[in-house]
Order: sequence, then C-alpha cells, then structure tokens
Amino acid sequence: MPVIPITSLDYPGVELFSTLTEAQLRNRLEPSKGIFIAESPKVIHVALNAGYRPLALLCEEKHITGDAADIISRCEETLPVYTGSREVLASLTGYTLTRGVLCAMQRSMPPTVEEVCRDARRIVVIDSVVDTTNIGAIFRSAAALGIDAVLLTPSSCDPLNRRAVRVSMGSVFLVPWTWITPPLHTLHRLGFRTVAMALSDNSIPLNHPSLKQEERLAIIMGTEGDGLAASTIAEADYVVRIPMAHGVDSLNVAAASAVAFWELCKRKSDF
Repeated sequence: MPVIPITSLDYPGVELFSTLTEAQLRNRLEPSKGIFIAESPKVIHVALNAGYRPLALLCEEKHITGDAADIISRCEETLPVYTGSREVLASLTGYTLTRGVLCAMQRSMPPTVEEVCRDARRIVVIDSVVDTTNIGAIFRSAAALGIDAVLLTPSSCDPLNRRAVRVSMGSVFLVPWTWITPPLHTLHRLGFRTVAMALSDNSIPLNHPSLKQEERLAIIMGTEGDGLAASTIAEADYVVRIPMAHGVDSLNVAAASAVAFWELCKRKSDF
C-alpha cells in the first residue's frame, strides 16, 4: 500500500480532501461518480461494513500503525495513504482531524423510493432540513429507535455531508435512505399513512391510540425554522404534536424526531 508523505497543499490526489466543494463531491449529474468523506476510524469501519469502497486515506503518520492500521488492513494494497504532520493536514482540510483519519469513499447510486420502502413499516421523511448536525442526529435516532428507512426531499442537506456523517456516528450507513420529490402524498400509493409533525388546531397528541394501530406510517419532519409547508400539512392523514410542559411549543427537529420515533415504532421489544 503506497504511503505518500505530504508537505504541501498542491500534491496530486489530495484535492479529494481539500479543494472540492460538497457539491462537487456529491456530483448530482453523475451520482455513481460521487465521493464522500468519512471521518474517524469508527465511522470509516461502519462505512466499510456497509459495502462502501474506499478511494484514499488521509491520516497523521503516527496513525498508520495506530488508529488507521485496521482500516488499512481491510483495503486493497493499491489504496493511496496520504500522510503528514497534524499542522500540514489541518492546513489542507481547514480543520483538525478527529482522531487523525479521513477516508474518501465512492458513493453508490441512490435506490428508488419503492426499493427503500418495500419492507418498511415505519419511515421518516425529512423535508427541507438543511442543518448538517440535525441531519446526522436524525439518522442516529432513526437507526437506534427502529425506523426502517429515511426519505429526504431535494431541498434537504445531503446525508453524506462530512459533518452529517460524523454526527450520525456512521448511522447514515445503517438505515436505507434515498431522495423523494414532493408531493409527499405519493407515499399513499406505497401503502403508508402520513403523519405531519406540526402544531395546528386539528393536531392530535403523539400518543393517540389510532397511530399505534396503523400498519405503515411515514413520519414527516419539517425544516428547522418554519416547519412543514401548509400544503404538506393539509395532505397528511394525521397532524401530530408532542405534548409539552411549561408553555414550550416546539423542540429542535432532531430532538422531536427522537421522541416521535420512540413513540411510534412498534418494535420496542426487539431493541
């Protein structure tokens, strides 16, 4: 495996970790040629376990025989390993590496909505949520609390954004996900009843008995500031609120998703 010391920012190949923007990494026009960056050994191992193909590693020299050793042992011998001092790597990436290891990995083609939802009973639809930390936290809760699949509208943040991946602790590789184009009532065709998480005059509490009786539910979570669009709320089968004390009217979307997932997933006995 070639170990390549880096002393400057213009070494060929390291642009994967430095100059490419998130949009360039994602490559919307040719998704199969897209790339994402996984950060920290634990997250990289989860991605490898999920079948993602590594393209290059970037790590501090000391980690080649340390935190990165197990990762290197799982990769092809031709995988380039770029290395340098912490200062050089920080100047390259713009931040201090978490535990000193980054891995550039090949994106896979997104599955269809039908494929992702085929055997699902509880899914979440993330509608126009743009904060990377919230996306990562929602995925982590989805994986932990029994959500079968995640759908995102195109106006939402990319789940394979570096920070979203790191915040999720690799959970973006554990739950099937793909993109869905509004209107969201197309979920009815797949057998789902839709739950809009929103404050409205006709909302019902999250622990309403009728919700537990539904065989397939799609939980729709809205943007951080304005929440769900009025049209999405109007099209939903249920409008649901989380009962709260002390006059608090709402939670951060990531916190609200965790509460909703715990209450609405039917398989708590399996955890």
